[in-house]
Order: sequence, then C-alpha cells, then structure tokens
Amino acid sequence: METIEVKNLVKVFNGVRAVDDISFDVSEGEIFGLLGPNGAGKTTTTLILATLLKPTSGEARVAGYDVAKEPAKVRRHIGVVFQETTLDLDLTARENLDFHARLYGLSKLERERRIREALELVDLHDKADVVVKKFSGGMKRKLEIARGLIHFPAVLFLDEPTTGLDAHTRRRIWKYILDAKGDTTVVLTTHYIEEAEKLCDRVAVMNRGRIIALDKPGNLIKAVGRDVIILEGENLEKLAEKIDFRFALEGDKMRIYVERGDEILPEIIELSSSVGTKIRSAIIRRPSLEDVFIQLTVRPVRQ
Repeated sequence: METIEVKNLVKVFNGVRAVDDISFDVSEGEIFGLLGPNGAGKTTTTLILATLLKPTSGEARVAGYDVAKEPAKVRRHIGVVFQETTLDLDLTARENLDFHARLYGLSKLERERRIREALELVDLHDKADVVVKKFSGGMKRKLEIARGLIHFPAVLFLDEPTTGLDAHTRRRIWKYILDAKGDTTVVLTTHYIEEAEKLCDRVAVMNRGRIIALDKPGNLIKAVGRDVIILEGENLEKLAEKIDFRFALEGDKMRIYVERGDEILPEIIELSSSVGTKIRSAIIRRPSLEDVFIQLTVRPVRQ
C-alpha cells in the first residue's frame, strides 16, 4: 500500500524550478530518504507534502488525501519535525507534548499514556517536568521527535533532524527513528550520506530540483562498482584525459570506479607518472552512498 504518491510535482519560485517534475511513491511503514545538497529541493518537497506550500503543478497524495485539495485531512495524519526548533521554550517537556496532543483531540487518558510512551521512547522520561529552555540541542531534537509521534501519525516528516548535533547524539536520534519504523511511515530529508545509508529503505537522490536516482541504498552502491580508488594529487586533469574507467574529478581529488582496485591501482600510478600527474595519496575501499552521490552530481564524470 502506498502512503505517499507524488506525480510530476513542480514548484516554481520567481521563475526558478525548486522542484522540477518529480514522481515517486512511498510504501506504508517505509523509511524513505530525500538525499541531496542544500538547494536540491528536499525541503521544498517536504513542505509541499506537509501542506505548508502549494505546488505549482502536479499531484501529491499523503495518507490517501490530496495535499492541495484536502490539506486539513492530510494534517490530521502527519507529524513534522522542522530544521529549526518550534518548541515552546517556557513550557516543560510534558506541557509541550500535552498542548500538541490536545490540538489533535486526544482524550485526557490518551494524552497521559502517549506522553509517557513518547518520553520513554526518546529517553526523556526523567526530564518531563523540566522547562525546555534548559534543554541541550540534542534534548530539544529528541523532544520534537516525541512531539511528532504523539498523535499516532501515519507519516512523520523529518527535515534534517540531526543537523548541528554531535556524532553521539546523532546516532541516538537514528535509534529513535528506527524504533518508530513500521507503525509510522517516515520521510527523512538529509545531506548526511551516512544517515541515509543507515536509516533508509530507499533513497531518492535529488539535485537542482530533480530526482537523479531512486533505489535501495545497497542497489545504488552496487551500481558504482566493487571498488573505489581515491587519489589526491596535482594535475589530475591530465590523468583524467587518459584513463578508460568511470571517474569523478573534484579539485585535487579523483574517484575512480573499478571492479578490481588492487589490480588497477598499479596501472593508474604508472600512468599518472607518465602524464605528469603527482599523486600524494591513493586508497582503495568499498563504495558507499557518498560515492553514488558524487558520481551522480560531480562533473566531469566519464561513464
């Protein structure tokens, strides 16, 4: 069953297509990632699906409802965690959750139960009666996730949920997102490659408003090749003119996508010497989702 359906969605700002004719579906219980750099169109897409922006053209349905024609019904079935904190800093954690639950019509008994469950989920049960302005950034983010889940949403939108957090807190947030999987469909926007790779069942790679790849992370990685040779050095463009492998060149770094890196690297080093390229370092490793993104978005790339 598809919880989200997007067909030929377009959003234009001042003549610029921030979202440029994208289509995708998200299945019930899936964690779906929108991956891309700042300005790729991820947040704009999320705001349209959350009914906070109207599309210029195209269609989108969330939980069975049209986002443009039935926004109130969509809102009853979604939770949203924005990039910026939207908590009331002068209320306690419990009061923030209680206020949100009241907006969704939960009874007193339901509110008390859900507040308890949500605070337990994000390890804030012992901070329930602490004023939020005393919370750290990570604690505020955890509380926002709890708030987004308090009313049993069919879909939870997480817009860059771990931006600005330290690595330890980021991984704890990942755990809470994974714990929500199944009961709730999650749409996650991120520019952290590792985050998308760890959490998402499928990933749509966005760049300049368009979806340039969409698949399971493992399948996207397999398409890169078995090995990635990463070179750092000088005059790499001279080497780029001579090699016959797929590559991405960005400044003083080149990524070469091959099947047998240990066999190919000596050839690359020998060739670089003959064309006047100076190699400072060379490593071979298995590809990651980062390599997928770079191969798709960095130019020049020879296929």
